Amino acid sequence: MNLRIYGNRPLKTLPGMTTRPTLAKVREAVFNIWQTNIAGCRWLDICAGVGSMGAEALCRGASLAIAIEKYGPACAVIDHNWQLVASSSQEFQVLRGDVLKRLKVLVGQKFDLIYFDPPYASDLYQPVLEAIAQYQLLAPTSELAVEHSPEGLSVKSVSTLEVCRQKVYGNTALTFFSLTQEERLTDLVDV
Repeated sequence: MNLRIYGNRPLKTLPGMTTRPTLAKVREAVFNIWQTNIAGCRWLDICAGVGSMGAEALCRGASLAIAIEKYGPACAVIDHNWQLVASSSQEFQVLRGDVLKRLKVLVGQKFDLIYFDPPYASDLYQPVLEAIAQYQLLAPTSELAVEHSPEGLSVKSVSTLEVCRQKVYGNTALTFFSLTQEERLTDLVDV
């Protein structure tokens, strides 16, 4: 499968359906929404697949990209793809393993933009959103985009996160979260 990102750059993919790269129209939509926030941002790509979203963020000027992916062959592809697109001034890291365990090692870091794209039928949505909130991984003015089926995102509310927008692109839906206003103010005071 051929996959091209920003600047018509080709990326390596994996055969089969083990990983599902984010569709071009969804990638374009996300980066149009976040276009003013990409340059210099700290990007976290959860359930990163082949790393197309993080690669796109690096191409558009993210200063740091971190991927979390469970599938070993996909981690090798992410590392390859990000080496192709990252400049010498950009940092990136690929963390292999269980997403909830890998999120825990990021405690103390803040990310400006987080993209979370698990298998749609997985039971990861609620625990990952809770972990992001518990470990305080979102910077005060940051956003988290969650890719899911258009049938809806079935999660209970997470006290420090609020939905700021929802979009549907064919068979893909995105729900964007930010910190609640109260949490943003608390984080800004703590900075």
